[in-house]
Amino acid sequence: MDKTLPDLAAAVGGIEDGMTVMIGGFGGSGAPIELIHALIDRHTATGHPKNLTVVNNNAGNGHVGLAALIEQGMVAKLICSFPRSADPRVFTDLYLAGKIELELVPQGTLAERIRAGGAGIPAFYTPTSYGTDLAKGKKVEEFEGRPYVQERWLKADYALVKADMGDRLGNLTYRMAARNFGPLMCMAAKTAIVQVSQLVEPGTIDPETVITPGIFVQGLVEVANPAQEEDLNRANAVYPEPVQ
Repeated sequence: MDKTLPDLAAAVGGIEDGMTVMIGGFGGSGAPIELIHALIDRHTATGHPKNLTVVNNNAGNGHVGLAALIEQGMVAKLICSFPRSADPRVFTDLYLAGKIELELVPQGTLAERIRAGGAGIPAFYTPTSYGTDLAKGKKVEEFEGRPYVQERWLKADYALVKADMGDRLGNLTYRMAARNFGPLMCMAAKTAIVQVSQLVEPGTIDPETVITPGIFVQGLVEVANPAQEEDLNRANAVYPEPVQ
């Protein structure tokens, strides 16, 4: 029942080549920087994992976090809503060079596809994207005189998520907007790995405040002072740090 992991390396040790990985975050809010960097460390040491499909709201900023994961050549395909954000040049350069695939998904549709994956709903209909390039090749049905586009669920092998407080059974709370996609991704992934700012004993968290029940979490690791993507980018940080 104790789902705590000894360190970040152990937390990402099960991610293999070609897997689909959901990564929480809305820009830097809720981005699990330390888990992402641990995955990069593993790739640097072993050459694996690679050819990942990553599901995230954005395409990363600067040269840390998701952008660093992409820059290391570990991502074959990105499924996201906003590939162009504050400083997305890593993704942009690779995309224009034909070295990474993009599946563009409207933000509400992305959230619902992930939710559907967690709820066991293989498809749903939405009016969003009808009549645009994003709807090409997709089934369209009419409901009450209005056309709707069929969208398929999104599921993943792993989810990497950042939470505020977690107990050893995997019950989680989040800090404000950092909650974003985290709860949905924990439900939609076979294995949800979570970094928490505070690891507490069972019974410490008021059950009324639990956002993600432990049944949806397979492992968690404490990161007491997590980095914030925006702070790293203001400092012009690069990960991994260049060899001097």
